[in-house]
Amino acid sequence: MSTGELKIEDLHAGIPGREILRGVTLTVRSGEVHAVMGPNGSGKSTLAHVLMGRPGYEILSGTVTLDGIDLLSLPTWQRARAGLFLGMQHPIEVPGVSLVTALTASRPEIEAGEAGADAGAGDVSERMRAEAKRIGFDERFLTRSLNVDLSGGERKRNETLQMGVLRPRFAILDEIDSGLDVDALAAVGRRVEEATEEWGLGVLAITHFRRLLKVLKPDVVHVLSAGRVVATGESELAEIVDRTGYAAYTGVGP
Repeated sequence: MSTGELKIEDLHAGIPGREILRGVTLTVRSGEVHAVMGPNGSGKSTLAHVLMGRPGYEILSGTVTLDGIDLLSLPTWQRARAGLFLGMQHPIEVPGVSLVTALTASRPEIEAGEAGADAGAGDVSERMRAEAKRIGFDERFLTRSLNVDLSGGERKRNETLQMGVLRPRFAILDEIDSGLDVDALAAVGRRVEEATEEWGLGVLAITHFRRLLKVLKPDVVHVLSAGRVVATGESELAEIVDRTGYAAYTGVGP
């Protein structure tokens, strides 16, 4: 099992002319699940995009390191190679490129820094079939163009499958629960939780709802508002937010 940490210190970032993240500080260690909750517009998805290096965002100050590696100085593909994975809120269609082609191309770039103890064990197709079975993802989607004609829930299972095949050190899951029915949520949440034990995956799970956290059982819950972490606690914090909204922590309604 890998050990390490994803460390965010006093991160200020945004888009040209607008600061969105205003001093975010948190640390996720291997095997931990951290949940980030907050009202719409609080900066949750911006945090995910900035960590993964999406173009269009400006870093104003602060640092982000993964096992001591300065992520903010790296292009997105090198952040992935260092062990960072983003489960996107809105996975896009990629016509003409199948999932098996995309993952076959990705694996050699990822293997050198892979968190799993069985790096290189089995080929990509074998891993894909095994992961598909674990989360109830139809195998006919494995050779189809990436996300083409998939429902929202199927796309989220697809993101989870990719995580299982690539075995990153840390996964940012941006509303992985949106679009999932009850059974799919249980399968996806269970797979993520198992990954924290199998290879020490560290998870930063962004969500609006406690239903995902009932499966993931976070070690730490953060409430983000106006680009700042305004509250941090254990799983009980998610229960309070789910019941009363954000007013007690941010001065805003649910």
